[in-house]
Amino acid sequence: MAKKQKAQPGGTPATVALTAAGVPFTTHAYEHDPSHPSYGEEAAEAMGVSPDRVFKTLVAEVDGRLTVAVVPVAGQLDLKALATAAGGKRAAMADPTLAERTTGYVRGGISPLGQRKKLPTVLDASATAHPTICVSAGRRGLEIELSPTALATLTTATLAPIARP
Repeated sequence: MAKKQKAQPGGTPATVALTAAGVPFTTHAYEHDPSHPSYGEEAAEAMGVSPDRVFKTLVAEVDGRLTVAVVPVAGQLDLKALATAAGGKRAAMADPTLAERTTGYVRGGISPLGQRKKLPTVLDASATAHPTICVSAGRRGLEIELSPTALATLTTATLAPIARP
């Protein structure tokens, strides 16, 4: 059973998990604009980082089982590729309310780290082309920059090509 951790002041379950694991990371805060059409693109623009280094966390259902997909904001999730990578036959985007309830995060702020319930995770293989990538820190307007290897290790992610342009 996962050990419950108290959030540090200004921290999130994701940053608490990274700190507890001793993983080096950097946080990037920016002013979230609710009118922006894309959470991920907003983060990339606000941080001045290429959209292929900023990854969005999506929750899908693979054969009825919730699965986390982490793909660059510059691309889209290939549901068929996700299903294959997760060892399933069919994938569809999960109901947003179910994703929020299961992960403990709000849409636009779902982090692949520190989720309420640990879900199988697939990280797009393109992440390994970068020394560091950015993912949500668990709330809108806050990103974590860390090595893709550390992210894959902490989430026990499968690396697979699951994004398409």
